[in-house]
Amino acid sequence: MLDDFLTRAILAGLGLALVAGPLGSFVVWRRMAYFGDSTAHAAILGVALALAFDLSIYAGTITVALAVAVLVTALTARGQAMDTVLGVIAHSALAFGLVAISFVPAARVDLASYLFGDILAVGRMDLVWIWAGALSVLALLIWRWQKLVTASVNEELAMAAGIDPRLERLALSIALALVVAIAIRIVGSLLISAMLIIPAATARRFAATPERMAAIASILAGSSVLAGLMASLYLDSPAGPSIVAAATVFFVFAQGVRTR
Repeated sequence: MLDDFLTRAILAGLGLALVAGPLGSFVVWRRMAYFGDSTAHAAILGVALALAFDLSIYAGTITVALAVAVLVTALTARGQAMDTVLGVIAHSALAFGLVAISFVPAARVDLASYLFGDILAVGRMDLVWIWAGALSVLALLIWRWQKLVTASVNEELAMAAGIDPRLERLALSIALALVVAIAIRIVGSLLISAMLIIPAATARRFAATPERMAAIASILAGSSVLAGLMASLYLDSPAGPSIVAAATVFFVFAQGVRTR
């Protein structure tokens, strides 16, 4: 029998893996890795605000992550370069978050857990937040799937089909913000993008359709969670980084596998 804390960790990781596959596929297709990093770094500011005002960590990170998503969309719509906007927001939000969190005495000891995750400390209420958020994002992606795929392949084609690429970009930004909020306890703000990108990049070698790539990416993300947790248990290594390291091993191994 598995210990309760390990069972909760596995359930939390699988909840993230379920949505990391399809969402990570869009991150890879649309080259949104830097956007994911920016949102994840800004989540530290949400953690600081939540601790300062005695709010739920998830409520704080969701609020800040959504604000970043809307702000980036608004600034790029006004002609600002995407990479410049993301660079300013990523570094300034992380800096303000680290400064703000230093004024919250209770948070000083736990700063590493927000940066690198603490999946083994996930509680029952955390599981509710994680699975509710994951299923909400998954429902959003299923609802918008065909429009999102079309807009990702060719925005001009999407416009010709009556699809507004800006609306689909905003939908993806909101989905990313929600996943960042639920993933911060699992792999931490510095490793969230890795869990979105690496399984999807690995799956890309073996998938002929978008749907298959999303499914394979979810399976790989779930396998990375299980392998990383086992490595953490037997090697006494940090769980969050171990999960990402396992995903990287799968990616490296996949490069040597012939797909034809």
